[in-house]
Amino acid sequence: MLLTVTSTAPSATDLGFLLHKHPGKVQSFELSVGTAYVFYPEATEERCTAALLLEVDPIALVRGRSGDQRAGFSLAQYVNDRPYAASSMLAVALGRVYRTAIAGRCDARPELPGCAIPLEIHAPAVSCRGGAAVAEQMFAPLGWQVDATPVPLDPEIPRWGDSRYVDLRLSGTLRLSDALSHLYVLLPALDADKHYWVGHEEIDKLMRAGEGWLATHPDRERIVHRYLANQRGLATSALERLADVDDVLSEALDDAVVVPDGSTADAASPVGVDAALSDSAAGQPDAPPVPLAHRRLDAVLAAIAESGARSVVDLGCGEGTLLSALLGDRTYERLLGVDVSFRALQLATRRLHLESLPEVKRRRIELVQSSVTYRDARVAGFDAAVLMEVIEHVDPPRLPALERAVLGHARPRTLIVTTPNAEYNVRFPALRAGTVRHHDHRFEWDRAQFREWAEAGARMYGYTVVFRPVGAEDGEVGPPTQMAVFTRDDVAVDAGASSGVAAAPDAVPASPVSS
Repeated sequence: MLLTVTSTAPSATDLGFLLHKHPGKVQSFELSVGTAYVFYPEATEERCTAALLLEVDPIALVRGRSGDQRAGFSLAQYVNDRPYAASSMLAVALGRVYRTAIAGRCDARPELPGCAIPLEIHAPAVSCRGGAAVAEQMFAPLGWQVDATPVPLDPEIPRWGDSRYVDLRLSGTLRLSDALSHLYVLLPALDADKHYWVGHEEIDKLMRAGEGWLATHPDRERIVHRYLANQRGLATSALERLADVDDVLSEALDDAVVVPDGSTADAASPVGVDAALSDSAAGQPDAPPVPLAHRRLDAVLAAIAESGARSVVDLGCGEGTLLSALLGDRTYERLLGVDVSFRALQLATRRLHLESLPEVKRRRIELVQSSVTYRDARVAGFDAAVLMEVIEHVDPPRLPALERAVLGHARPRTLIVTTPNAEYNVRFPALRAGTVRHHDHRFEWDRAQFREWAEAGARMYGYTVVFRPVGAEDGEVGPPTQMAVFTRDDVAVDAGASSGVAAAPDAVPASPVSS
């Protein structure tokens, strides 16, 4: 079975760096299902193609199984489509051979994995139960142009019709790591079968590979069921975890209702909300509850306005909530939304009505796909940058890269960062002790940890930082959300000089800490 990945980006041979496979070599990899080969049929600056060829030995697969085999199926075990059609075996080869590329790592050229590039994917024979329409439904929402041509059962006998195999061609501009993750999940989902036993560990594989796109995929239920070999119990567990990722927990916990007396109630618990409201009814019977998300948005908008910014970049813009508020204010002449998720950018485009905006307003805003952990010239030169509920989604070892990219390279005049306050989690009745507010949070810091991280980064990159609470502040555990406002030292010096306030002396640089 064969799969080719083609880049037509400028300096197309950078594909070799991304895949960690040299275009001038043929490499082989021994797998449990056979032998995988990687080679480059073409490698020019205009067009570079990497081919993954998987040579499967179906006899060795059968002989390697333990347990009794039913005699009625012995022939099918030896004579089948596994050596020829892309399926879970090719997904296994992808995961092994392109493991580093799927993870989005490139030590030699660290800026490359975060860049979306024009890609073409071709798999001449893909097992696709349900036909070409299913391939379209699974790949198109992820930003792919899909050409799935049914393969006839026998070209010489047209009346027999089409087989369940398609010649699959995909084209689009995506990060390579995203493209490979899509293939890793969707090739077995198209086939609706696995060549190995499917257990609970497959759910973890699915969560990792589907991170950032599967939770919001319109066909996610079918994908999950098929990927997990239609095992209902496993599929139910996986869908519950995806529901957590798809903002169920963020609405119920991170966006807990803040009631007028300053207490909180779990938004997912009507009893909790009612009880809290009744406690405050004597003082303000008509005051409506305010979601924490609204408090956070208002706090960020206030900090941006206070900075005097005229241009703002929202790093990790999601569905464009902040950008929508900024776009309605003519003060802001230039707005940029950045997110690593193509699906999130699609939703932001819809929320902002970009296709129908008047031209004058449309010129003020742009959306781009990029990662906050990589240097990107497009995010430099802004008056203000915002990381609103973003850093906790970054693996702690990658935080120094984020700091270098944002504070060291982009260097906005003002940077506004918000993140959950872990100490406040005890105030959420539905949140079990020791867990985080959202399935995708890599960590959650208490106030001391956040302050240590922010102050270290400010010292290293020449910023002054102040801290502000977001939401009603609890006397014991602080506010539900914590905010840091970084101001570049040259800006702070200018402001201090104009107001007669002496600037603080330079601090000794320190390495940023991670949770």
